[in-house]
Amino acid sequence: MREVMPGMSDDGEEFGIRLRACRRSTGLSQQELARKSGLSIRTISDLERGRTRWPYRDSLYRLADALELAGQERAEFVGSAGRRVAPAAADLDPSDAQSRDAGPGPGPSRPRGRVVPRQLPMLVPGFTGRRDQLAVLSELLEDPGGTAVITAIGGTAGVGKTALAVQWAHQVAVLFPDGQLYVNLRGFDQSGAPVTTAEAVRVFLDGLGVAAAELPATQEGQLGLYRSLMAGKRMLVVLDNARDAAQVRPLLPGSVTSRVVVTSRNQLTGLAVREAARLMMLDVLSGAEALQLLRNRIGAQRLAAEPDSVARLIESCARLPLALCVIAARASMTPDLPLARIASDVAGKNRLDAFADEGDLASDVRAALSWSYVRLEPAAALAFRLAGLHPTPRLDRFSVAALTGTAADQAGHQLDALASAFLMQRVGEDRYEMHDLLRSYAAELAADLETPQARQAALTRLLDFYLQASALAMDLAYPAERHRRPKLAPSASELPALAGEADALAWLDAERASLVAIAVYAAEQSWPSHAIRFSAMLHRYLDTAAQFADGIAVYDGALRAARACGDAAGEAMALVNLGGVELRQGRYQSGTSYYSQALPLLRQEGNQPGEARVLANLGLARLLHGSPEQAVEVLNRSLALYSTLGDRVGEARALGNLGFAALRQGRYSQASDYLRRSLDLSRQTGDKGGEVRALANLGEIELNRGNYRQAAGNFGEVLILSRLLGDRISEADTLASLGLAELRQERYIEAADYLQQALVLCRKTGDIARQALAHNGLGEVHLAAGRLTDARGQHAVALSLANRAEEKYEQARAHDGLASVYAASGAEAQARRHWQEALTRYSELGAPQAEQVRERLEAVRGNKVRAQLTTGNLIGRPR
Repeated sequence: MREVMPGMSDDGEEFGIRLRACRRSTGLSQQELARKSGLSIRTISDLERGRTRWPYRDSLYRLADALELAGQERAEFVGSAGRRVAPAAADLDPSDAQSRDAGPGPGPSRPRGRVVPRQLPMLVPGFTGRRDQLAVLSELLEDPGGTAVITAIGGTAGVGKTALAVQWAHQVAVLFPDGQLYVNLRGFDQSGAPVTTAEAVRVFLDGLGVAAAELPATQEGQLGLYRSLMAGKRMLVVLDNARDAAQVRPLLPGSVTSRVVVTSRNQLTGLAVREAARLMMLDVLSGAEALQLLRNRIGAQRLAAEPDSVARLIESCARLPLALCVIAARASMTPDLPLARIASDVAGKNRLDAFADEGDLASDVRAALSWSYVRLEPAAALAFRLAGLHPTPRLDRFSVAALTGTAADQAGHQLDALASAFLMQRVGEDRYEMHDLLRSYAAELAADLETPQARQAALTRLLDFYLQASALAMDLAYPAERHRRPKLAPSASELPALAGEADALAWLDAERASLVAIAVYAAEQSWPSHAIRFSAMLHRYLDTAAQFADGIAVYDGALRAARACGDAAGEAMALVNLGGVELRQGRYQSGTSYYSQALPLLRQEGNQPGEARVLANLGLARLLHGSPEQAVEVLNRSLALYSTLGDRVGEARALGNLGFAALRQGRYSQASDYLRRSLDLSRQTGDKGGEVRALANLGEIELNRGNYRQAAGNFGEVLILSRLLGDRISEADTLASLGLAELRQERYIEAADYLQQALVLCRKTGDIARQALAHNGLGEVHLAAGRLTDARGQHAVALSLANRAEEKYEQARAHDGLASVYAASGAEAQARRHWQEALTRYSELGAPQAEQVRERLEAVRGNKVRAQLTTGNLIGRPR
């Protein structure tokens, strides 16, 4: 049922004008906006032209996200849509709802709430030829197949396999409305370590919107989930740079509606035998195609002046696209140099030893790369060699400056020179990437021309740079906890100019993937002290941003490094950080296990601040798992230890934890006292994270007392602060709390809006405990509005998630909600069963809701329960 909101236009013209203006202001085409939002181009066109008078609410939020709208601008954008949709089961439960905005074409529509992946890399500029191969690939679309229809593209390095696969994938992407998945399997990477099945399926599940906390524990379970999510979908899968069929086979979806394209330097005949793959061996360009590539890049007039030299150049490059692009780039940079000279230089170079067993084609690749390399200025040549040592293919001027021991401006000039020579690709402002073949060549040059000591020194400078830059960003973003992070010597490398908190968080977000990769590399390549310090340095950022998978990778690497070098202090803190990740995701027993391992090590090292932190977390774990008396005793020990140490930040957070414990047990006056003391201390120490948590739980107290306006005021302030801090967990909590405040005032549409936003955010962070919280809230909204079937569905989903997360409070709340639904439906037996389950869990937690549920159990026997039902439970969360 659609509900009209007062004061809004009842046609789509106003919204269409606003949407078009927002899209143009961001520089997006309709096609680009469609890709970012997951909507079809037709849907966006209809919206902009005012043809769709009543856009679906989910579509509005997808568009707002794609346009990166926030705050008042986001509210005005959504509000300008005129009539809006009241939340229905399909809007609120992603497990079985189908999208009504799916793109054109046959096949099932995508599930609502699940991300539509658009993982394809960007198109290769100036793609030339390959018409016959593109036509063969398009035949995939006509073959119904019995499994996923596969074409495997094989060919030598640099022949353009990836360019062809990506070009075709972009051309046919519109025919795959459920999304496109891409992974570079790095089968021939210089490190000798191809992407594992577990790593690849994680890339796909991330693209499909599966959060870390929702991942099955085993690889087989993850593969099964991947295939289940692909079943019946029209999706395109590109498996790039595979080593062999064994690497590819587990990643095949097996759905007749999907298509798979694989590229490899090997023939992959095993796929043809077992999976009926069509094999396509990609040859070098034809003479005409090679000529067209050079014409596009150098210019027809220059080529026409030296036709013989052009022919020699094409043959010297073996008509390999990569080699031709490198030569074309060099020729474009030296417009006065005769092409005859270039052709002569290329023909005179040595073979590329790394590809000697692949025939003369590879020797000409070496000639092209070598010729381009030797034309570099010495500083650019050094930057190219050392860039091959970087653990990731992505670099910027600061990281290259650290590798080379130069200033950032100088490194920037060298990167520009390398990009101009086609030895590096610019992928964004001040960021560059290297093709795998070029990385291999650069690393080979570094091994040949740099001493082991020089390579070790370059990598040490690189690791030092990332550690120092992380320290700078963390001190700006989280200044109150500076004393808890490792002390570093002054940086020998130039650091990025970060002006304040916003700059620091933006830098951390942009560099997160590189920081995690660098930390893991340090752990694996005998830089244990760096790995341990990265773990301690990045903890607060990874925790606040809810980057759980990245946190596990960093902390686990630090744990292994610390144990290998006998660093008990480092081992203890890595265990503490791993325990924190488990606690955040509701796995309280697992988190307690990590803390129990860490505590004796901390006491052995005399690390009292670490001990206080562990006690605080153990107290929370015990509270949330049903031992409130033990929890309060442990939390008081944590407070006493922080007070003895004079750690006012820790003291403030310990007070906040005690306030939360009192809130959970319904002792609101005591909770308010603890939380106000925590708030004052947090503000005095500049700990904005502590301030957010104290304010939020004070708002929960007002919500429980029925002071809805005062509660909403608190939550509004918390929402602003949490977004400024990038604190996604507090943001999700606060959105859910605002939803409950609206529900108490019988504003059901607004309540569902807030809860739906919380749910979307929780899915992004992988926080299944808070997903349960949001689903329970949505169930209460539906129950209050009289939609019993929808309410039962929401509480059932909440119960399943809460069971997985070991979250007893949300389990109790889900049982209470289901009982209320059954009681309202007249199903008294089911109502009694669920209320008994709720009573057991609330009683274990020492929660005041236990008495309410006990009264309902009594009332149901007298058939009086319908009059006594309330619209859900008021709760607090472990902020």
